[in-house]
Amino acid sequence: MRAVIAEDSVLLRVGLVKVLEAAGFEVVAETGDAESVLAAVEEHRPDLAVLDVRMPPSFTDEGVRAALALRAQWPDTAVLLLSQYVEERYATDLLTGDTAGFGYLLKQRVADVAEFIEAVRRVAAGGTALDPQVVSQLLMRRHRDPLERLTAREREVLASMAEGRSNAGIAEQLVISESAVAKHINNILAKLDLPKADADHRRVLAVLRFLGVS
Repeated sequence: MRAVIAEDSVLLRVGLVKVLEAAGFEVVAETGDAESVLAAVEEHRPDLAVLDVRMPPSFTDEGVRAALALRAQWPDTAVLLLSQYVEERYATDLLTGDTAGFGYLLKQRVADVAEFIEAVRRVAAGGTALDPQVVSQLLMRRHRDPLERLTAREREVLASMAEGRSNAGIAEQLVISESAVAKHINNILAKLDLPKADADHRRVLAVLRFLGVS
């Protein structure tokens, strides 16, 4: 089995290389960013790609976007995502399609080498490996209103959006900066799991969700 690794933490990357090689994998490439791992997969066509969820430059969802690209362009390459904690909306995006040859584990699982290697082998062989905490949170999510995930301030911002206020108007009403308003709105759109669209359309969808008509 041939593998590539994308992990920006040098210590963890070195550890992953050693663990996989000890288990009989050939690590054909290792990198610290998502763009490089796409190039590595295109060059080596490995059996498995192990990716961190958050990598340079923004440390948000680079690994997830790379995983989606890998599964679309090179479906024969299994993908194992590693995350510091459960990223619910990312897990949902990745689990809506075919889960064969896909895994999503928390990094703490690497500490149990035997369990980790078992999961790696299962994913590389075309199976699925989901961290118990990921499964637990996704099951809980089915039974709660997405609006419950908003903070009190985010609810205030969303209510102001429903009144038709601009970012400047919301900032004036709530006595906060426009940059703070923009940050709250980004958090709202993410927590409501709204589909990708232009910013104005997503604001409308958020308001509709708030009003209970979407």
